[in-house]
Order: sequence, then C-alpha cells, then structure tokens
Amino acid sequence: MVEAKLEDPIGQFAEFFKSFSEGRIRKYEERVRQLIISSSRSLVVDFDDLLLFDKELARNVVDKPYTYLEYASSALYDVVKSIDRSYAEKVKRFHVRLRGAGDVVPVRRVRAEHINRMITVEGVLVRASTIKQKLVEGTFICRNKDCGEIIKIPQTSRTFMAPAFCSRCGKKGVLEFSPEDSTYMDVQTLVVQERPEELPPGQLPRSIEVTLSDDLVDTARPGDRVLVSGVLSIRQEHSPKVGKLSTFTTYLDANYVEVSTRGIEDIDITTDDEIKFREAAKDPEIVNKIVMSLAPSIFGMEEIKEAIAYMLFGGVPKVMPDGVKIRGDIHVLIVGDPGTAKSQLLQYVAKLAPRGIYTSGKGSTAAGLTATVLRDKNTGDFFLEAGALVLADNGVAAVDEIDKMRPEDRVAMHEAMEQQTISIAKAGIVAMLNARASILAAANPTFGRYMSSRPVSENINLPVTILSRFDFIFVVPDKPSKARDSLLVDHVLSLRASRNSAVSPFPPEFLKKYIVYAKKNVRPQLTDAAMERIKSYFLSLREKASEEAPVPITVRQLETLVRAAEARARMALRSEVTAEDAEAAIRLMDYYLRTVGTDAAGRQDIDIIMTGRPRTVQQKIARLIGIVEELQKELHGDVSKDLIVEKALQEGMDKPFVEKTLKQLLNDGVLYQPHDGYYKKV
Repeated sequence: MVEAKLEDPIGQFAEFFKSFSEGRIRKYEERVRQLIISSSRSLVVDFDDLLLFDKELARNVVDKPYTYLEYASSALYDVVKSIDRSYAEKVKRFHVRLRGAGDVVPVRRVRAEHINRMITVEGVLVRASTIKQKLVEGTFICRNKDCGEIIKIPQTSRTFMAPAFCSRCGKKGVLEFSPEDSTYMDVQTLVVQERPEELPPGQLPRSIEVTLSDDLVDTARPGDRVLVSGVLSIRQEHSPKVGKLSTFTTYLDANYVEVSTRGIEDIDITTDDEIKFREAAKDPEIVNKIVMSLAPSIFGMEEIKEAIAYMLFGGVPKVMPDGVKIRGDIHVLIVGDPGTAKSQLLQYVAKLAPRGIYTSGKGSTAAGLTATVLRDKNTGDFFLEAGALVLADNGVAAVDEIDKMRPEDRVAMHEAMEQQTISIAKAGIVAMLNARASILAAANPTFGRYMSSRPVSENINLPVTILSRFDFIFVVPDKPSKARDSLLVDHVLSLRASRNSAVSPFPPEFLKKYIVYAKKNVRPQLTDAAMERIKSYFLSLREKASEEAPVPITVRQLETLVRAAEARARMALRSEVTAEDAEAAIRLMDYYLRTVGTDAAGRQDIDIIMTGRPRTVQQKIARLIGIVEELQKELHGDVSKDLIVEKALQEGMDKPFVEKTLKQLLNDGVLYQPHDGYYKKV
C-alpha cells in the first residue's frame, strides 16, 4: 500500500476510509455502509491497516491520541455525509474505534512513560459499575425577563461547569441549568485485572480502572477476558485534610473493547502446530499417551488421571430446542488419605488447563468463589466483582480441601456445578454470570484415614447435594502393599536423586495447545454403535433394581457416560464417538461404582452417593420410624428409648445403629423428645 501524502490529517483519514482495500474490496468504505445500515455510530479500524497506509499518521494517533482521534471522527463524519447526508446530520458525532492500537502493555508494566499515549491492555474484567449519564454539553437559560439568553457550555472537566454571569445582560446568578435541553452520554467504569496465568508466584494481582463511554458501555461483563485499547490518562489524588496531592492515579480512557473468545483462552496455534496435532492423533495409543503425560512425576492414579484427561477435554454442551441446557463439563472429586499427592495433582491441572484457577477450601468464601457486590468508596455506588468460578469460565476450577469450607460457602457451588451460572441478587443488582467451569476437587477423609467399612458420605464431610453433582468420585487410600510400595519407593527416590526424569510422551506446552485445538475444532457426535453400547450397559444395571434391591445407576450417570465418551473422542480429534470410546467410559464408570457406589453386601447402590445412605440403611431407618409410630399408637403417648431399642433388636437391628439413628432423626426433625428419654413422631 502506497502511503498517503495529503497534508491535513482529516484529509488523510478520509482518504484511508475511502481507498484502503483488501484485494478488490474497499474494506472501510464497505464498513461505513454497514455502519449506516445498522444505525451505528462507531467504525472499528484495525490499527495494522492504518500502519500499512501511513506510518506517520499511525504514530501520531499513538503519541497525540485525543487530537488525532478527533481528526478521525471528523473525517468519518465527512465520509458518512458523502454517502448518506441525512443520517450524518441526525447522528452528528461518530467514533473511530482502533483495534490493537499502540503497544500491548501488561497491567503490571503500566508506567509514567505511557501517560497520554494509546496503549492496549489484556486482562480479566472483575468489576463493572452501573451505567451513568455524563453531561457533555450543559444548557443554561437566563431567568431575566428582558433577556432569556441561552448559553451552551461544553463539560470538559470532571466537575460541573456553569457560567458565572449572563453574556448578554451581564447579570450574575440569573442563569438556570436546563437538564432537558442539555446533551448527555452513557459512561461506565470497569476494573480489569491481570490474567491469573500471568501472575508471578507470590504476587497479588494488579488491576487498572477503565472508563467506557457512549456505545462501548455494557459490551462486557464481569468474568470476561477483554482486550482494551485506549488512552492512559491521570487523575489527581485528593486528601480530605491536605487537599490536592502531587500524586496521580492512572486510568484507561477506552477507545475500543474486545471480548476475547468466551470459550477458551486465546493461545496462538500455528499451521505447524495443527499438522503436529493431526499427526499425533493418528496414533492408536493417543489417549493412553495423553493420560501418561498428566503429572508424570506423581506415581500411579491411572483411573484418576484418565478421568482428569476427560475433564480437560470435556464433552459437548448442548442447548435443546426448548431452551434446556445440558452441560458438557465433567466434575471430578478425589477423596484421599494424607500424603497421597492430591494437592500437587490439582495444582498441576490448574496450570495445564488453558484457563485454570486453583483455590483452597480454607481460604475461600461464597463471595470469593462466585461473585460479590461491593460499594465504591468514592462514589458510594454498588458494583459487581467476579469470583473464582466466574473467572474460570470455560476452564477448570481446582478446589483443594473442599471439605474444610464452611457449609454456607459450599452452598454457593450448587448452581455453578449443575446450571453453570452464578445468580446474584444483592443491593439492587440482579445479575446472572456464566460459570461454565469443570470442577476438580480434593478432600481428606473425616476420620483422618478412609474407612472402607463406611460409605463415602460418612467418610467425607460433604453434603450429598454436592456429592451427587460430581461425575466421578475416586478414593485414594494409603494401604500398605509390598509390590506397589516397592515401585512407589523406586519412583520417588529416582526422582529425588535426579537419575531420570518422569516419562512424559507429550510436554505440557504441547498438551495445553492440543487441548485448546481439540475444544475449538472438534465436536464429536454419538454413533449408533456407541449409543447401543451405552444403552445396553445402562439397562442391564437398571434391570437389577427391584422393590427390595438397591438402584445401581441413575440418569445422572447416563449423562456422565455420554460426556466421558465424547471427551475421549475429542482427545483423538475424532468427529464421531465410537463404540470403543463408549467402552472406555463404561470401564471407568464401573471402577467408580465398584469403589464408591457399593453397599456392605457388595451390591451396586447409587443411593450411597445420591442420598448419602445405602438402600438397606434407608429401609432400616424407615422401619425404625415405623416402630416408633406403632408403639406410640399402642401406648397412646410417649415412647421410651429402651422400648424402641428392645423392639428394634427383635427385628435384627443393632443397638449402636438404633441410638445413632434416633439422634439423626431428632436433628432432622422427624422425631422430637417431649421429655428426656422419650420420643414421639412429629
């Protein structure tokens, strides 16, 4: 492209809008026509195109942004006027939005040298204020009957500017502000924080305030990854005691806001990368190699690593014709004895995931996990701040020590795990934020070590409402085994002695890009063979259920099977889910149900996870309530504890179970004690 040699900047911009072309198409002339058709006021210009057209003009835009953006706006008005005069006169003011203008500066690296220059920052939008209307031009009318002068004052300052006297009659205090005749513009304040993956170890995340105006408002919401181009401006600090200070705070006066890919973090994938991915996917052992590449320094845990691999790739989310959404994300819970490398595994996955957040249950609150409403100290306005699950949207949220969270904080996760949204209704702000994140959680057993004789609901301090939402639950017991312990010791000592590094078919950098590529480009569909295999497995288990026998599987596990099979197909970059994928998902589900979802008799019983009690225990509890009711009718009054225990022992129940259940029924409000040692049904 030949550089324009016009002398005036407005003419240069007008020439750029009219003549810049890609191939045979005049790119911006076409965009101006689209602007008119869509009744818009802004024209988005790629800064690289301006550089190609005229480097000097582009440099002046960066160095003297306010002046040259005004020139660009005037030029755009002239171009619109030449195409559609009536529309130009109706709108009057147009905006030129420069995408990617100036240097891309990390939030942490914003310095004094960037003041009054155009820069671009990337980050996560964590706060958004309500939209306000800013006075652009104030209209003042003279109250003097003999005058009636109308004066218009442009509002260039942050404070309200009003004329002291009438320019016509010269009198003071006669001018009255006329709100209905004045001009306004929408404004909004955002806070953009540096991305979690760019945060240096041990550092607090830094942020920058961003001001949006006119049609830029409401283009992004908390939790979105944004790219903001604008002018770095300064605001003088003020102290109530001293007055104006010599220090200034910076903020970005936004010219253009782009919401990054809402699905997956933007990672540059070249054509060479794509060729490597496709070549790797041809290997019939690709799935096993990916599983082996996950945390190779952590010994064993093959089934857990396989489930985590499925979680990283994820199933395909669906929206039904009636608007019902079916999640594609897979949630995994690991319950393990101390020292079984749960935390290391979670931290590894949070780093490997294209968008991963690691948090610990002890240091997390409901507001910190979901979202909170805060009040601005300066203005008193309320604004929304996104939490960890919102920031991990379309990624992975690793929650360590989930059992240590307070019950009232844990409740906040319910909606995020199933509906994949966060609903907020506080301080007049009613909002729904996306939290489409897979949750990988870890917990320690309630008794210090996992008791295999007790169900998982008793081994972990988590309510069944949370447990039932996990697709896979794995137990990692620390049981002595001579053969396994020998291999474990050799593995740990060889790593510590640095004699050999952990074997990993794919390095983390390759795997991270591979996950991004697969999630962006592959949406596998179930084949008839896969559907038939999943159907036969599900029905064969359901057939075992009866009035007395426990229910071995529910529709929730059926959905998990589909998600896992889709994820496995995605790992191999296949567009179809084969019977082999379904078989692998069934094998993992069998392992999960065998280790966690079986009762004392060895029968598969999904009620252990869904309700917290095996079917046999539920039947005993129901019978115990029946005994209390029967004795209450016989005695026409209160029933003593000794009588209940005696009757229960005759029916084959043991005394500790009866005493424990009576306490539980009291807590649940099913029974009550009229006086000590006596019970009644509520």
